[in-house]
Amino acid sequence: MGRPFQDRRVHYNSPMPSVSVTRLRVRRWWYLPAFVFRATRIARQARAARGNLGVKLLADRRKAFWTATLWTDDAAMKAFMLADPHKAAMPKLLEWCDEASLVRWTQDNTGLPSWEDAHRRLEAEGRQSKVNHPSDAHRALTFPAPKGRSV
Repeated sequence: MGRPFQDRRVHYNSPMPSVSVTRLRVRRWWYLPAFVFRATRIARQARAARGNLGVKLLADRRKAFWTATLWTDDAAMKAFMLADPHKAAMPKLLEWCDEASLVRWTQDNTGLPSWEDAHRRLEAEGRQSKVNHPSDAHRALTFPAPKGRSV
């Protein structure tokens, strides 16, 4: 049985939508199957989450992966982050990734950012997430512009 219809439109009196962009680089090939399995489940979770307005994913070069999500507000985004399977996956990234960063902002429209804009904002306004084996790029918060394929 399907889930009930959710009205995901931003209404006039709603707060401005929140954008969240993440970039994760898997440090070893043998972590990729588990990473992709969890990422697929988390993308499905995000698309079904209350308050989600959009999700897009990018498989980039050198085992790097980007996500961009759009939420009705910060509360909806935080509720998603604190629920499984997202919550259960976060501790794994400490070991699996050597680069992990994110940026968040609010905007006055319901469009997901371009990957070019996501890259620019990540380097200018983003922050690193904790990883156990940080690369030099992670420490400097500088990355090549994304050129992968959307999934």
